[in-house]
Amino acid sequence: MTELGAFRVHSDGKTLFYNKFAWNKVANVLFLESPTGVGFSYSNTTSDYSVVGDTKTAHDNYIFLLNWLERFPEYKSRDFYISGESYAGHYVPQLAYTIFQQNKSAKKNRFINFKGLMIGNAAINEATDSAGMYDYFASHALISDELGKQIRKTCNFSADEVSIECKKHVDASDANTFSVDGLNIYNIYAPICKNSQITLFPKKTSIRNIDPCIDQYTYTYLNSPHVQKALHANVTNLTYDWEPCSDVLHYNNPKDYVSTVIPELRELMAGGIRIWIFSGDVDGRVPVTSSEYSIASMKRPIKNEWRPWVFNQEVGGYVQVYKGDLTFATVRGAGHEVPSYEPARALTLIASFLKGKPLPAFQDQN
Repeated sequence: MTELGAFRVHSDGKTLFYNKFAWNKVANVLFLESPTGVGFSYSNTTSDYSVVGDTKTAHDNYIFLLNWLERFPEYKSRDFYISGESYAGHYVPQLAYTIFQQNKSAKKNRFINFKGLMIGNAAINEATDSAGMYDYFASHALISDELGKQIRKTCNFSADEVSIECKKHVDASDANTFSVDGLNIYNIYAPICKNSQITLFPKKTSIRNIDPCIDQYTYTYLNSPHVQKALHANVTNLTYDWEPCSDVLHYNNPKDYVSTVIPELRELMAGGIRIWIFSGDVDGRVPVTSSEYSIASMKRPIKNEWRPWVFNQEVGGYVQVYKGDLTFATVRGAGHEVPSYEPARALTLIASFLKGKPLPAFQDQN
């Protein structure tokens, strides 16, 4: 409701307006709230909320998809793609890998016609994600050049534990970035929400310029009893409100966590699965440098060199294609939540991905 969905919430917290750049313009979109306990998803087993991890999430999501396709068999033969952002850099490849492995021995009625995945500003490989983040901070004047150099000198993010010197410099960096109320680390150039009060009448809206307080409008809307009833949400015995980020779920099983999903990505590419990784280039949390470093660690030969791609006669971002059907694309001017900040460019991105076609070039516009 703040990114790629068909509707967004007005500032009155009651009414909706249409997103003309919604991804259901180019595909049937199924939104899956996971792990169990996120959003309106629930379990009748209490332990499902207390011990959660990567493998369990992938397994639960796979079972959900099998059951959903049984309920709606008309979609079984359709090409199936998965997309997600941020920590979905784990969720999506791990679910994709589960489907890929299960399909090898699946009977016809349990076969999922899986074709590809796309992940954005995605946590892929912990060591390179961290190194790329602090390099981004230094290169975008969020921390001093001197501090950036000290982090590069003293930190080995591949090690099990960081050194005391590294931790000192990282803490100094975090104090200038994560701990600053006046900075949105997920879009370092975006305005922050200064007044989240619901209005009596809707304010003027713009799909292209997202309201920084939209999370609060969405919170109010989704906690409306008649909205929850219309959504068929299981709200009868809920102790907590719906929240953008909730403390109900504890993603805390150290035995069910991996620091990298690169092995899964490699095996999926070897199996002919199309993979696109995209990055809004003003996100500071999982920035473009993190994605570049993670891709570089895969050591894939370059198929098509770095070039600008175009939307509406402007540079929409840049793209490079690697052998093995791996594409990396940036989205110019977009933060962590790419469809929020650059919805039109994001729609071009997903449309090209689904068609299996290169992102448009300037010569294509002539």
